[in-house]
This record gives sequence, structure tokens and C-alpha cells, in this order.
Amino acid sequence: MYKILIVDDEEMIRRLISKYAVFEGHTFKEASDGIEAVNMCRNESFDIIICDIMMPELDGFSACREIRKFSDIPIIMLSARGEEYDKLNGFSLGIDDYVVKPFSPKELMMRVDAVMKRYSASEKKAQNENQMFCLEGLTADLSARIVYVDSTPVDMSPKEYDLLFYMINNKNIALSRERLICEVWGYDYYGDDRTLDTHIKLLRKSLGAYAKFIVTLRGVGYRFDTNAK
Repeated sequence: MYKILIVDDEEMIRRLISKYAVFEGHTFKEASDGIEAVNMCRNESFDIIICDIMMPELDGFSACREIRKFSDIPIIMLSARGEEYDKLNGFSLGIDDYVVKPFSPKELMMRVDAVMKRYSASEKKAQNENQMFCLEGLTADLSARIVYVDSTPVDMSPKEYDLLFYMINNKNIALSRERLICEVWGYDYYGDDRTLDTHIKLLRKSLGAYAKFIVTLRGVGYRFDTNAK
């Protein structure tokens, strides 16, 4: 199954997660702080990371930021807080899911499966795509997963790329919230639909002046409108 890195300064939480991970057939290693987690990721490979935010030495956000400098490994963030700011911060750093404590260990394992399925599907789709999209000063290389705004490469989270590329491939089509969540996050997504709004907000910020192409359809969803002014 999957090799999981469990990062939390609370031994009880690590023990709880590892117990369910083993029950589901996964293997695991543990880190008690962010510095240890970053060093472990540099020295060995993992399939996915489950990481707490509030930790000594180096918090989860900072650890994620460092890991993203050399790896795109899927990350599920744990937090005792559920504020939008924390979610926005996490998603902007490239995390794949956000779970608020207290949580169900069984649901957490289901989220691990869902994230890994999405990650595998995204990797396979990226290998099969080979196309460029250009509109005004916006350029998207779908095969290389690179986006340029006025010739300057834009650094976005993995899910921002997935969302933008899906909308580009379905440009000028009304995309319901349900369809976007199902196609970009997967049919077995266990989060709430506010995650979509959060990523749309982040994506618009990344696109700058060309955020105008992402049009909100009230009561429906969104459309990537190539005719937007």
C-alpha cells in the first residue's frame, strides 16, 4: 500500500494514526517536529505525509514550505483550528487536504486513499497531455505544468494547476461546483465544497489580471470564459 510519514509532536496522536495505518496495510515512520520531518524527506522517499501544524522547532506550514522546495509528495495537514486563513495558507503552500482535530482515524485513512488516487490520476493525465494554451498574456503548458503570466512563470500549488488545466480543457463551458469537485478532487472526496472556493480564490490571485477569465456563475459554479473582458 502506502509508505506514510506521520508528523506530530503528540506521541498519542502518532500512535493513533499509525495504528490505523497498519490496520489498512500501510507502513509508516514518525517525526516529532518539522525539522525532523524535512530531514527524513531529504533522506528517504514516502508516498504521503500526514503533518500537524502546531509543533515545536519548525511548525507544519514551515516544514511544508521546505519540503515543497524539493518534493511534490502529497501532504495532508492536521490542525486544531479550522479558520479559513489557515486553510488558505496551507493550500497556497501546496497541501492536498486539510483535516481539523479532533478527527476520525478511519476517515483520515479514507482521505489518504482519496488523495493518493487523485495524485496518481493527475500524474497519469499529465503524462498523456501535450498541449499549449495561450490567451492574451496567459500561457499554460499543460504537459510541463507551467503557467506564465506576461511571460513570467507563476508558482502555484498542485491543485491550482489541476483546477486551471481542467477549466482550460473545458473552456467556455458552465462547470457546476459538483462537477469541478468530482473531476478535480475525485468522486470520493471527503472535504466540503468550500475547498473549491478557496482554491478559486488562490487561483485568481495567481493569475493576476487574467483572473477575469474565471467567471463566477451564481448558483451554478464557474466558467473559464475566453471572451471575458
